Parts: sequence; C-alpha cells; structure tokens
Amino acid sequence: MKTRIISGLLMLPFAIVVFWGGKVLMLGCFAIGIMSVREFFNGFGAMGIRPAYKIAYVSTLALYGINLFTTEPRWYMLWFFGVVLASLLYLFKMEERKLEDGMATITGIFYTVFFSFHVTLVEQTGEYGLLVWLIFLTAFGTDIMAYFTGYFLGKHKLCPTISPKKTIEGSVGGILGSVILCGLFGYFLIPRLLMHCIILGILGGVVSQFGDLTASIFKRKMGIKDYGNLIPGHGGILDRFDSVLFTAPMVYYYIALVL
Repeated sequence: MKTRIISGLLMLPFAIVVFWGGKVLMLGCFAIGIMSVREFFNGFGAMGIRPAYKIAYVSTLALYGINLFTTEPRWYMLWFFGVVLASLLYLFKMEERKLEDGMATITGIFYTVFFSFHVTLVEQTGEYGLLVWLIFLTAFGTDIMAYFTGYFLGKHKLCPTISPKKTIEGSVGGILGSVILCGLFGYFLIPRLLMHCIILGILGGVVSQFGDLTASIFKRKMGIKDYGNLIPGHGGILDRFDSVLFTAPMVYYYIALVL
C-alpha cells in the first residue's frame, strides 16, 4: 500500500501539465503516446513479435502535427489510412516479418497513441475544455477507490482469470469514487454541467475498469508483469495510464455527441 501511495504522489506533476493546458498539455500527451507505444511494442517483443517502432513514432508525430495546423476531419482520415497502409507495407519483407508484426503495429498505434490523443481533443473543445479533468478524475479516482475498497472489503472475485486481485466490491467502490469526485468537480467548478459530470463519473467508473482489464489481458498474453519500470509500484507509463486510454475517448465523444 505504501508503494502505491508513493506512486500516486509521483503522478501529481502531471496535474500541473493538465492545469497549464494548451501546448504544454499537448506536448505531455505526445510524450505519453511515444513512451506508451514503445512499452506496448516491447511487450510484443517478449512474444517474439516485432512491431515497427519507426512507423509508430512517425505516426505519432504526424497526428499531433495535423492537430497543430488544422481541425479538418479529412486530414485525420488521411492519417488513419496512412497508419494502416504503412503497417501493411511493413510486411512486404516476407522473409523477415510475420503477419503478427503488422497487426501489432496497427493495434499499438491506435490503442496507445490515438486513444491518448483524445486528451488533447477534449481540452480543445472550447467551453467544455475544463472537462478534461474528468478524464483523470474518473480514471485515477476509480483506480484508487477500487484498490482501497477491495483491500478492506473485497471478497468476491471480479475477473479472476484476468486480474485475480480485483473484486466486485472494489469495482463498485471504484465507480462510487468516480461519481463522488466528478460530482464534487461539477458542483464547485462547473455547476451548470453538474448532472453531466455525474453521468460521466458513472460512465468513466465503468469504462476505466475496462481499460485496466484490457491492459491486464495484453500483459497476460505477452507473459509480462508490467509494461516497464519507470514508476515505482506501477511499472511503466502504460501501466499507469491504461485507464486513461479508455476514459479520454469516452469523455470526448460524450461532449461531441451529447453536449
């Protein structure tokens, strides 16, 4: 528990990046995208699969480059096409590469880079940009409350084959924690969107756990315990931001489709 608390405190500097916003937040998301896709690809390396690191790095740079100069959807569609095309062309050296190498490349870029890119997109939604905080309140709030609730009250296993330590009690506690944090955020900082903050707290509490479990499935299939060792008690960047990969798109598309 002590290690987990220390690890949580080490994430506080990222709150400063979110508070600063703008280009600083974009740069932080870019860095997280680069580090996350590298850790993810290293996990595939443990399976003997060799994704294309260079394609991932260039794709990340291109995605954020597009965002710097335009919001035109057609450029993002071109980016989607480019990522898939480059990943498939990577297979043309048939003697050296397997089909899994190309599929892992595509999966890694969309899962780590594109999903995390939604943090930047939320912050750029004008009057709703403040809701970028809900991405992290739902993700980290759910994780912390689920841990402590499960630690003290957990009895019934949630997904024993995926993550043996997670419990149903912890899952419920995590969702409640997310709702409380998002509700308080809405009440004090953006009262006119209080109900939407509560709804996002509920959705985020569920979706963030899907993100965490998905990352666990990947690690089990890859045969690794953590994606890295950058953060004490939490492994790598991807181990800490796996929930954010799911909550960021959820918040963005809620804003785009509901608000």
